[in-house]
Amino acid sequence: MSGGGPDARAGGGNPAGHAAALLHGQGAHGQGAHGKGAHGQGQHEPRSPGREQGTGFHASRPQGDHKQGDQGPLRPPRDGHAFRPPGPRPDHQRHAPDVPKGAVWLYGHHAVAAALANPARRLRRLLLTGDAEAELLKQLPAPWALSPERIERPRLDQLLGRDIVHQGVALLADTLAPPGLQSVLDKSGPIVVLDQVTDPRNVGAIMRSAAAFGAAAVITQDRNAPEETGALAKAASGALEKMPLLRAVNIARTIIALKAANIWCVGLDAAGPALSGPSFGDRRVALVLGAEGEGMRRLTRETCDEIAGLTIKGAVESLNVSAAAAVALYELTRR
Repeated sequence: MSGGGPDARAGGGNPAGHAAALLHGQGAHGQGAHGKGAHGQGQHEPRSPGREQGTGFHASRPQGDHKQGDQGPLRPPRDGHAFRPPGPRPDHQRHAPDVPKGAVWLYGHHAVAAALANPARRLRRLLLTGDAEAELLKQLPAPWALSPERIERPRLDQLLGRDIVHQGVALLADTLAPPGLQSVLDKSGPIVVLDQVTDPRNVGAIMRSAAAFGAAAVITQDRNAPEETGALAKAASGALEKMPLLRAVNIARTIIALKAANIWCVGLDAAGPALSGPSFGDRRVALVLGAEGEGMRRLTRETCDEIAGLTIKGAVESLNVSAAAAVALYELTRR
């Protein structure tokens, strides 16, 4: 990797005076494929004004052809606008009659057991079949924070949906209160930034990997990213209760804030040289992954300090974004 230190960034380091403004604001809760990475040592990718690099997700746009929702010019955010304030958005999703506003049905043994053990959760109702209660007791011995209600499986299917793999357990709880970005910066470990990853199962799986490999937080975008849902929580398998999930208004500006905090931002993309954990030395890294199918947006890509890929050997040419995140996070632990 060229650029031997944290300040050796393309275009120079961020002015120290911008750091305070970039780090203000609150976080909020919230598939694809990753192409074959070229072999290399993690050098900076040259950026030519008239050339748009291909994404790692088998799609690219000519320069200047902005997709709806592109982030616009790079400007440091005004205080309080880097992250969406906590609280539900009335236009984001409709709430079923059985779900009070600001609450969510969690289901599955691991997700529910973790939520019951989380003192930060406000719990409303716990529904269990007879078999599920015995299994839940194995994972989390009683007493629990609230008394369960016995329910028959057909009624639970009707409540949650017949296609939901609920394992006979459902917990109605309020969504988690969001942390602020500064609290994440005060912790150690890598940070995962998701640029419009929309499938809640992928976000949940990435949170599970992030927790497994000691990441400090997962950051998604305010729009075009899933809210906290039962599907996300089940895929996270308990990690939703332990891994901070923030929602940024603007991903590119969030990357600027991370860089101002001396965090090296690496975009995962097939066009980059092979990701090498040892090459980062003692630097703290933010791993940036793009959307299903399209990869990182142009401005997200250009704001990263460097681009790196994964070396894939075998019959497949790409990985699902959650699998790519797990491989990349593992590689970052090889210091």
